[in-house]
Amino acid sequence: MKLVAGLGFRAGCEVNSLCSALQAALDAASTAHGQPITLAHLAALATAADKAQHPALLQLAAELQLPIHPVPLPALADQPAAPSAHVPERYGAHSVAEAAALAAAGPGASLIGQRSISPDRMATAALAFTENTSP
Repeated sequence: MKLVAGLGFRAGCEVNSLCSALQAALDAASTAHGQPITLAHLAALATAADKAQHPALLQLAAELQLPIHPVPLPALADQPAAPSAHVPERYGAHSVAEAAALAAAGPGASLIGQRSISPDRMATAALAFTENTSP
């Protein structure tokens, strides 16, 4: 199984916001899956291509020793993610976190658990998995 964390965040986001949203998504996925899903299960982080070099995301990826998959904007719009009132028009009005997770996980990917929001509302995280284990 390949598990990818999709992350959406505001420009002023800090790494603690990403960590909070990610941990909340892992907790929700654990509840939905009926067994613990932890950081160790993650294969990668994903976000919109124009956010992939954000310092907080780079710091999180380095701390977790995970690659970042930048998802091109057209690929985000093609994903069956839930709408979000807070996402700018350039992302197709979908949840960046959900769309990025689905796109990066690959064909046949499914969301697990619910999209989570950091307490300060600066970051969102969603998890997608697929049985496809290719990069």
